[in-house]
Amino acid sequence: MRTIRTGLLLAAAQLAALCAGPPAMAAAADLPPGGYYVQSAVAGLNAADAGGTVALHNPRGNEDHQQWTLRPQGAGAVLESTDQAGRCLGRSGSRAVVVGCADPAAVWEVLSSGAQTHRLRVPGAEQYLSVAPKPAGAVYPAELIVAGSGPLTDWYLTPLSPATVPMPGPELRTLDRMTFLTAHNAYANGVDGGFAPPFVNLAPNQARGIDQQLADGVRGFMLDIHQTPDGAILCHDSCFWVSRPVALWVDLQRIVDFLDRHPSEIATVFLEDYVDPGVLRAEVARVRGLPEVLFRPDTAGVREHGWPRVADLVAGNHRLLLFTDHSRAADQAAGLTRDSFGVMYQREWTVENYWSMGSGIGTSDWSCYSRWYGADDVVPLTRTEPGFRPLFVMNHFRDVTVAPTASGDNGKLLDRAERFCRPAARKKPSFLAVDRYDLGNPGAAVAALNGYADAG
Repeated sequence: MRTIRTGLLLAAAQLAALCAGPPAMAAAADLPPGGYYVQSAVAGLNAADAGGTVALHNPRGNEDHQQWTLRPQGAGAVLESTDQAGRCLGRSGSRAVVVGCADPAAVWEVLSSGAQTHRLRVPGAEQYLSVAPKPAGAVYPAELIVAGSGPLTDWYLTPLSPATVPMPGPELRTLDRMTFLTAHNAYANGVDGGFAPPFVNLAPNQARGIDQQLADGVRGFMLDIHQTPDGAILCHDSCFWVSRPVALWVDLQRIVDFLDRHPSEIATVFLEDYVDPGVLRAEVARVRGLPEVLFRPDTAGVREHGWPRVADLVAGNHRLLLFTDHSRAADQAAGLTRDSFGVMYQREWTVENYWSMGSGIGTSDWSCYSRWYGADDVVPLTRTEPGFRPLFVMNHFRDVTVAPTASGDNGKLLDRAERFCRPAARKKPSFLAVDRYDLGNPGAAVAALNGYADAG
């Protein structure tokens, strides 16, 4: 009888623990008081004070009241605006609003909901700060609500200054801890050949050819390919009226030849891809020595075990990554997937911020949010999987390349990377993509980022 009674008591205790949910963690050891972004784990956007309403905004530092100071208050915690004293993230009925910090509606219980995520619960109720459900065919509504628990109530509380550790030695550095200088539209240089109709050739994205880019330390190459009777050709928007166009295989050969001459170097190619998979396969097959240096994360177990050490890639001579922005679903319908011949689908292996900072002159938009965020396509910069973190491609350029503007923007690259994009993605960039890399010394930003690694 005593055994049965003890078993019943244990079962009741276990049931009560399950019903109670995770313990309160306000100002706990893993989440100390301090400054944070409150960042939706689903949308990747930040909670901001939007004139009294709390709404999702594109991450942009604290340009529009997105930073909050977590501090204990009573049995819970409050999140006070870092630049508006006395204004705290709170609630009114089912709406998330800004209230006075002394208001009971400003107090939340901070609960752990995963390895890195938290939930903000209304004390004494199963109600949480939440993203509103997304209507079919629309993006997530901006205004935040208070609702029952679920994935939409998961939040990253991202420190304003994420912790770092010293960069491991060369023999221990994994690929995802490194940062590489990347040339946006590397082919559009006016040196190797034509890339656009004459009037567009007046604003090349780069001023040096691929061989010189490699010699200067560029290790990421963004290339646009279009289909013509001659195969996969490097052009911007269209190959019509382009004089002296360059084929993709020609630039790939330049990169492979460089790797052959420099056996400790690694390169990555990103294809903005408008060709049929069969055409691309034929183009890649023309490149001498490419199979020997190609790295395939899909067959190397990266998704299961994480990115390999750079030293292992060098030792195995797997030193070239090829990515396409094309859709896997479209290729499956056509009966030939690009990864069957070594070209990886970028959305499966990377995250990438929206490409434009604005026009070629005037004010710029430094906000840092996913390129793939829309009604039917949400890949937040914060996406992660157990044991695997996507590489982060950080775009830092404008609609049109104007040399003085590019020079100024490149001089501010490190500031944007560390204050805006690194917190937005919860990791430092793997690739810094710029126009006119020869101006403004973006290489200095790459060197600075390679001086440390993200903690954890």
